[in-house]
Amino acid sequence: MSTLTADPVIRRLTPADRDRVEGMTRAVALFWDYEIPIALEVFGDATGANVSGVADPDYETAGVEADGLLVGWAVWGPRPSEPSTFDLYWIVVDPAHRGHGLGTTLLDEMDRQIRGRVTRLVVETSGRADYLPTRRFYQRRGFLQTELIPDHYAPGDDQVVYEKGY
Repeated sequence: MSTLTADPVIRRLTPADRDRVEGMTRAVALFWDYEIPIALEVFGDATGANVSGVADPDYETAGVEADGLLVGWAVWGPRPSEPSTFDLYWIVVDPAHRGHGLGTTLLDEMDRQIRGRVTRLVVETSGRADYLPTRRFYQRRGFLQTELIPDHYAPGDDQVVYEKGY
């Protein structure tokens, strides 16, 4: 774990962040191999770092920098069929920078941006044992488990759904 010398800075993600986003997402070492391209596709659609070069306005982003380096990112947006419900699609903090509240900083920024526009926020994550810290992270921040779908991602890898009301 690194030591921060300055307060974190929140900003929007840009297409120029793609390599750093990929690097820290891979460094987490929890995601299935097929999930990394999905994360990068969502990032690309959110920022315009995709084939069309145009950002999808339904995606919103935040990045957190520490000491001038992007060390966390998040993408969220409304459900097409339920515009008052938002999904948190991705939130990643570089493992080398964990323990400084950067994930909470990203969630706080998202809350600030969506408050007054949503009635609930939904997060889907894995039920694997190595995701226990992730699930505890959401629970400590007011998310309640609303669903468990056995073997959703793979045999023995359940999907755990959390929701937070606004």
